[in-house]
Amino acid sequence: MTRVVLVGPPGAGKGTQATALSRELGVPHISTGDLFRAHIANSTELGQDVKRYLDEGKLVPDEVTNEMVRTRLEEADARGGFLLDGFPRNVGQAEVLGKLLSTAETKLDAVVEFKIDEDVVVERLLARGRDDDNESVIRHRQEVYRTETAPLLDYYADLLITVDAVGGVDDITARVLAALRDRS
Repeated sequence: MTRVVLVGPPGAGKGTQATALSRELGVPHISTGDLFRAHIANSTELGQDVKRYLDEGKLVPDEVTNEMVRTRLEEADARGGFLLDGFPRNVGQAEVLGKLLSTAETKLDAVVEFKIDEDVVVERLLARGRDDDNESVIRHRQEVYRTETAPLLDYYADLLITVDAVGGVDDITARVLAALRDRS
C-alpha cells in the first residue's frame, strides 16, 4: 500500500509529479486545490464555505480543509493508498491526518520533499506567463511555504525522502519511484 504526502514549494512540480506517480503507483492523486474546485462546482456546503473564503482573499481554514480531506480519504479508491498534494500544509493538519489514518488503522508510508532552489522556481513560474505570477508574488509564496509548510519536514523526519526536483518530468518521477522502493 502506498500512502504518500508530497511536499515542496509552489512551482516545484508537485502536481505534475503527482499525476505521473498516481499512474505509476495505481493510487489516486488527492489535491486540496482539486477538492476545493470540485466542492465549489458541486455547490456542497463545504464548497460554499471555501468559495466565501476565497472570494474574500482569505486562506481556507484548516477545519474546512481537514473535513474535505477526511471525506475524500474515506472513498473506496483511496483505501488502498493515495498521494496527497497540498495537504497537510502545516503541523496542525499533519496531526489531524495522523488521527484520521490511525482511526482507519493505517499510517503514512513516506513523505516526499521536492527540493529545488528558489531562483529556479521563480524562473519556472515566471515562464508560465500567468497574470498573477510576478516575481514579488512568487517570492512571497515561497516565504509562506518556508514559514508554514517547511516545519512539516521536521515533523515527518522519520518518513522523509528528499528528491532533487530539477530535471525532466520522467527523470524526477524515476528518482521518486527509486527512493520509495529503497524505503520499503
